Amino acid sequence: MNGDGAMTFSLESSADVTPVALPLPEALLEEWMRRFYFEVDSDLGSSGVEDFSVGEIRRLTGLSSQELDDMMLCDSRTLGGPELRQALADRFLDGDPSRVIATHGSTEANFLVMQALLAPGDEVVVLEPIYQQLRAIAEAIGCRLRSWPLHAERGFRPDVEEGVALIGPSTRMVVVNFPHNPTGATLERDEQVKLIDAARRHGAWLVWDGAFSELVYDGEVLPEPLLEYERVVSMGTLSKAYGLPGLRVGWCLASEEVLSRFVRLRDYLTLHLSPLVELFACRAIQNGDRLVALRRRQAVANLATVETWMEEHAEHVDWFRPRGGVSAFPRLRQVGDVTGFCRRLAEEQRVMLVPGECFRFPRHVRFGFGTAPANLKRGLEGLSRALKAAAR
Repeated sequence: MNGDGAMTFSLESSADVTPVALPLPEALLEEWMRRFYFEVDSDLGSSGVEDFSVGEIRRLTGLSSQELDDMMLCDSRTLGGPELRQALADRFLDGDPSRVIATHGSTEANFLVMQALLAPGDEVVVLEPIYQQLRAIAEAIGCRLRSWPLHAERGFRPDVEEGVALIGPSTRMVVVNFPHNPTGATLERDEQVKLIDAARRHGAWLVWDGAFSELVYDGEVLPEPLLEYERVVSMGTLSKAYGLPGLRVGWCLASEEVLSRFVRLRDYLTLHLSPLVELFACRAIQNGDRLVALRRRQAVANLATVETWMEEHAEHVDWFRPRGGVSAFPRLRQVGDVTGFCRRLAEEQRVMLVPGECFRFPRHVRFGFGTAPANLKRGLEGLSRALKAAAR
């Protein structure tokens, strides 16, 4: 720690990365969730599917009580246990585990990527809106950010030509998230190819947040970009499409050289995962088709419920149907202070939405529909009451 309490890292063997102090800003989304997530009865703000219980995961994956009893609670390996890394490589890559690190959720992966690959003055192209971590860490490092905006008036449909035009010889990194959180927008396959080609043309790192990559409603699941371009770093997590946020397991797919940089940083952070959570994570990944399919069916049914509700409340809400993920980003038409509205909604109706201020879009809210159907119904009823009261 330096005199200001900011953390400084040095990678002695990495010539293109310098020690960096990080005066990180308040994480607005995390602060909001900390304040309201555990205090409400209905959560319409989260961006993941309904959580699984331990019993459900054991039944769905065949994990026996004997295997749990035999588990030794010892240290694990810095890059993750071999079985988990192999499961991730088999599911998302070409079976090569040397390009896999298991992380403490995607939040640790985000931090490792930015700290290992960026230096002050680097140019970073970043999607807007986006999860605060994916821009704030680069800003704290001292990078020059260029925003690739998703325009509300176009339904948040990505304009890939606009994004590609931002990538040039000075671009060090391009940061994207598809399917997108919070809007649910995504790319077509030919658009993904254009984006990869633009990064390759200028030698830029392409950071691909694929937290929702397996949860698509319209169009195809996009292929893993690391298989097409070596300067890709992909992130994933069990917290979104798998319904296992409590495991705090994510992953990063990258070249061995990049992962070696991560190891040097991790020695000062988390060291490794628990072998207990790695066991559950490994079984979840090995049975990924089954787990994701269950929650995807529920999300499709919930989305139909939300569409009907949005049509019935068109005087209060503008929205665009998401193409992936389990969140939408509607605008509240008759609410001036959206953050205040969301606070009152939580306190009076015990329903949580996330104000768009957390994504630098203050007129919008993140609306999550991955929850249990009963919770969705109860939350929509409370939201209806609050919107009608606000319009009086």
